[in-house]
Amino acid sequence: MEYKAFKIGIFGGSFNPPHKMHEKIAKYLIDKKYLDKLIFVPTGDKYKYKNNLILARHRYNMLKLITDKDKNLEVSNYELKKKVIYTYETLTYFQNKYKDREIYFICGLDNLSFIDTWKNAKYILENFKVLVIRRRGDNLSNILDKLKDYADNIIVIDLKEENISSTKIRNNIKIFSNLLDEDVLKYIEKNNLYKEQ
Repeated sequence: MEYKAFKIGIFGGSFNPPHKMHEKIAKYLIDKKYLDKLIFVPTGDKYKYKNNLILARHRYNMLKLITDKDKNLEVSNYELKKKVIYTYETLTYFQNKYKDREIYFICGLDNLSFIDTWKNAKYILENFKVLVIRRRGDNLSNILDKLKDYADNIIVIDLKEENISSTKIRNNIKIFSNLLDEDVLKYIEKNNLYKEQ
């Protein structure tokens, strides 16, 4: 019987807050056999590209509430350090941790469009498979043409991401509470998160 590598997906992001589309993407990738396990990796407090981030420990705890319900999902605190952690460092960490596994990077098409500007982007694109989640209205062909040298490592997923905005949820938790896991919503309410927004 041919050996089938155990495929692990790394899903990074601010998850501010984590919502049902994040869950839907994760479960779809598992159900459709793109991955055997998915690890959410929330950005730390030093992440400089997002405004209004609540403390990383809260974002980690909310993800933990989601992943505890599914044996194929995990959350990692790897990026919760007192310095900026770059994507290539995170992927290298997991590749070293799971030496005999295939590590996949989960990326929205919006992020893929400027991945060539990231630190050590060539290293990422040459050494890891990238699972790309589309958004409605994205210009897929232009982006893929720009990255044609790495076409073998880029896998576009059939699932189209719904335009669920974390910003929209943060601005009115009550109206958009249906977009959140029930335990995540309770956590937000208990800890008085996003009140100032």
